[in-house]
Amino acid sequence: MALAGPTKTVFQTVGVVVLMGGLAWASVPFYDWFCRVTGFGGVTGVAEQGSDTVLDKTITVRFDASKERDMPWEFKPVEREMEIKIGETGLAFYEAYNPTDHPVAGQASYNVTPYSAGAYFEKIACFCFTEQVLQPGERVQMPVTFFVDPEIVEDRDGKYVHTITLSYTFYEIDLPEGYAALDTGDKAGAGITTN
Repeated sequence: MALAGPTKTVFQTVGVVVLMGGLAWASVPFYDWFCRVTGFGGVTGVAEQGSDTVLDKTITVRFDASKERDMPWEFKPVEREMEIKIGETGLAFYEAYNPTDHPVAGQASYNVTPYSAGAYFEKIACFCFTEQVLQPGERVQMPVTFFVDPEIVEDRDGKYVHTITLSYTFYEIDLPEGYAALDTGDKAGAGITTN
């Protein structure tokens, strides 16, 4: 049984809408995967451990910090730059301070420039992997452990990179469940211990 003209058109239209919706839904995780694999847009890699190879060649890593307009924290790098050997594991700290009278949760987005270095900048551990919550008046130093993959010296563009800038932007997020009670001063009721 063949479908009549208007019915066939309706089914084709619905099919196109479903297909486009599916592609739109899949594009975000695909783009994220693509950026992580290629370093496109300055997205860094994530490594479980440091490099096995350390070259006798150094590179300067600069540290930059910013925050979204409504983020009440103070946020800055402890050290503005460091020089490390390519392949050597580096450790840097960023400092955050909550000057408000209530807990504030934040999450950091990040990238590196130049973008060509993104695929070779590997983070082993980073405060940006998880959300952060600072209590009223709390000041913390947050570490990031990283290395620059020695393969950068073989890359057509990467081999000319002498300085990499690691940038973080903190933005405010909703407090995780259980922290709402802290806002009213009931730490025991929240089931959360503080230092």
